[in-house]
Amino acid sequence: MMALIPVTILSGFLGSGKTTLLKYILSENHGKKIAVIENEFGEENIDNDILVQDSNEQIVQMSNGCVCCTIRGDLVEALNNLWEQRHHKKIQFDRVVIETTGVANPGPVAQTFFMDEEVASHYILDAVVTLVDAKHGNQQLDQHEEAQQQVGFADRIFITKTDLVGEQDVAALKHRLMHMNPRAPIMGISQGVVPLEKVLDLRGFNLNDKLEIDPHFLEQEDHDHENCGHDHHEHGPDCGHDHHHHDHAAPQVVQFARKNHTDKIQSFVFRSDRPFDSKKLEDFLGGILSVFGAKLLRYKGVLYIKGGARKVIIQGVHEMMGSDLGAPWGKDKKETRMVFIGTDLPKDVLLGGLETCLV
Repeated sequence: MMALIPVTILSGFLGSGKTTLLKYILSENHGKKIAVIENEFGEENIDNDILVQDSNEQIVQMSNGCVCCTIRGDLVEALNNLWEQRHHKKIQFDRVVIETTGVANPGPVAQTFFMDEEVASHYILDAVVTLVDAKHGNQQLDQHEEAQQQVGFADRIFITKTDLVGEQDVAALKHRLMHMNPRAPIMGISQGVVPLEKVLDLRGFNLNDKLEIDPHFLEQEDHDHENCGHDHHEHGPDCGHDHHHHDHAAPQVVQFARKNHTDKIQSFVFRSDRPFDSKKLEDFLGGILSVFGAKLLRYKGVLYIKGGARKVIIQGVHEMMGSDLGAPWGKDKKETRMVFIGTDLPKDVLLGGLETCLV
């Protein structure tokens, strides 16, 4: 069985610098053989000033071993076409970068790698990398839901063009992005120059128990409750909890009310040191995904299940969820940590429901 080819989805709003970053990746002498699929929309074709190409050739070989192809059709077809050419030794590559159009939600692109059996037998989704323009990012996030979705989906975020604005502006934008997506590391770059190890082999879609949640995001749980927008979970008569053992420090939600931005994409974290009843949790999550799957962009968690000696890892995109056994708990503190990122999510329903699944 041949190893699966890792795929990186490069996302970001119009003008955020995807093309600049790609040019950098394609022209650097890094020794990696990368196939780039441009889901091309605009006039600027990234290979024009890197090399000469035959006018009717879809796939272009770069001097540094990269290949580039432009698609105006179906992504599945393009991936399978690339695979066939590689299989027959017509081209060489060991990873793929897909540049999405600036107005695209990366969700359907990501789902391709789970839904199409042929694609899934050759490729594995490594990560979604999103670029946000330091100068225009705030305005784009205010005006375009696609820009927010791109942030919500990201496994890593680059703030581009940091040389064009002041440090305070970059810090404010970073703060906003962190609250939309607390699980994606954020880094500022300029001129599209970025270390390749920050873009490739991030294993963002791997089911492993390294649940990246920005540590600063969680630090703010303890600040002034008046302003932080915390929702205090009220117990109704049907709550079903044994209140004698109910420690309110256990499940926590982190939510922030910002004065200037009402972002549709929001994130919250559920934490508890009480174990889940696996059957209740499975039923609840199944129901939630069938009803709210379209609104759930990304969710990921390390779960503490009653009677389980090992961590259970879940991760999903929209209504497609995968789970896996993680490492044994060993000396680690047994606790559940889950992060949900989505559009207009019914936070109370999700958190209240998760609480009812605790033992």
